[in-house]
Amino acid sequence: MQSLRQAEEPPTARRGRFRAAWRAAHEPVAGVSRRIQLVAYAVPLTVLPSGIWRLPAAFDEGPGLGERAYIVFLSVLSEVLAFTAIGLIAHWGEVFPRWIPFLRGRRVPRTAAVLPAAVGATVLTLVFTLLTIVTEIRGTTIRGGELPADFPSQAGGWEAAWFSVCYAPLTLWGPLLAVLTVAYWKRRATAPEPPAAP
Repeated sequence: MQSLRQAEEPPTARRGRFRAAWRAAHEPVAGVSRRIQLVAYAVPLTVLPSGIWRLPAAFDEGPGLGERAYIVFLSVLSEVLAFTAIGLIAHWGEVFPRWIPFLRGRRVPRTAAVLPAAVGATVLTLVFTLLTIVTEIRGTTIRGGELPADFPSQAGGWEAAWFSVCYAPLTLWGPLLAVLTVAYWKRRATAPEPPAAP
């Protein structure tokens, strides 16, 4: 009967319910400043341009099927991981959602959110911020070798500029995640118990 009602329901009503549920799940909790909200929303946007730059390579004639799948998987996984930063400001970052068996409605332990976020922020800052800047200045690979002639930043012209524009925001991923992690830790240290999951 439920599926029959859903079939009769106009698509706009379903989209409206989905939007309302999405907003309710991702709306910032009390105590999150506007600045921290903007930082959280910026994290997925710092990763998006590099994925956009990589995806056309998956459909070139050069790479094989395995390499194409890897490029698509890496792009999607990067964006999903970046999106988890929203959990540091949203209700689902403080109380487990209903769809998680055995944990639904329970408070997320502060260290269970902060520890992976802190490790991620540290690794991302080391790899995408420090190493990228150092290798660009030195003109070498991460391992210290010479950049190959076909490396995107060596192409020159619009190709090198497009590569730089798409990958430059990635250097902000780690530092922005670090800011969110510290803000989450401080807020949770002083915040009262949140209400149960909606």
